[in-house]
Amino acid sequence: MAEILALVEARLRSALGEPDARADVTFLGTDRIEVLRFLDGDVVRYATLGMAGQPMADPTSPLADPVKGPRAELILSVRGGLADTDQVLRPLAVLAASPQVEGLVVAPGASLDLGEPLWTGAPFTSVLVAESGGLVEDLELDAPMDPVRFLPLLPMTPNEAAWKRVHGAQELQERWLTHGTDLRDPLRTSVPLD
Repeated sequence: MAEILALVEARLRSALGEPDARADVTFLGTDRIEVLRFLDGDVVRYATLGMAGQPMADPTSPLADPVKGPRAELILSVRGGLADTDQVLRPLAVLAASPQVEGLVVAPGASLDLGEPLWTGAPFTSVLVAESGGLVEDLELDAPMDPVRFLPLLPMTPNEAAWKRVHGAQELQERWLTHGTDLRDPLRTSVPLD
């Protein structure tokens, strides 16, 4: 696991530069999850480190495979200086620990709901998991291990999350595109949904 996480951190550094801060959280019965903060101009990126140490297991499977299965880390990008987004460190660690704690398989198109704001005053209580391969390239591991995917998280307002449950992730993403929604704006309001 330590070897995999070293490769993951190296991939994050090569794609995003040197982290300017890091924090770690340990939940009872889980491996440690770190959250690294990277500054890129006016954009702050938060990336988890630790989720990919173990493959995500199908919750319906009676035995978890210690080698095979999807692996991922999460990345959240927001505009800096507009809100106290550093408070997102613990919520991100909670989301990254959810495969170990709840047996979730985090995949593109999924919604992850915290039930509370991502940071104090945030209009978002959940995130949409987007496709990997954009900001940070997938990390191939030795067979038979699956590659590590770096999944962007797109904050959703409660109304957007409810709309997505009915219409699907693709429809919500198209609505964001149609309206030119700045998904990095930590203060943005919900996209028009009527």
